[in-house]
Amino acid sequence: MLWVKAFHIIFMVTWFAGLFYLPRLFVYHASSEDSISIDRFKIMERKLFWGIATPGGIITIGLGFWLIEILNLPWSSLWLQAKLALVGLLVLYHIWCGKLLLDFKHDKNRRSHVWYRWFNEFPVVLLIAIVLLVELQPQ
Repeated sequence: MLWVKAFHIIFMVTWFAGLFYLPRLFVYHASSEDSISIDRFKIMERKLFWGIATPGGIITIGLGFWLIEILNLPWSSLWLQAKLALVGLLVLYHIWCGKLLLDFKHDKNRRSHVWYRWFNEFPVVLLIAIVLLVELQPQ
């Protein structure tokens, strides 16, 4: 069980690293004007999203559900439901990042670098809330 928990945390860190860095790349991409930089950002964004963030998210979620079963956690527990709701928001954020990635890929970005700076803050709030729910497990 401890191995599952350890790898759950490791892949959660991987997932969040991708979700913290991808919008930062969007900030720089939105500020770029030369084709060499734009093409480089497209490659970096694609590799980060598909090679790091998405596998990290899938494995994190899979191991999380495995932990729920191993620990025999009650699905009726409010803290667990709250955590799963926050993870659901994180999944939606991840999907939104994928949509923004496609916009950049097809040169259809309509947002400023300032918007992406604010967009980049959302997963921080989710990380804090999720960690507090797990560690404090309020009833």
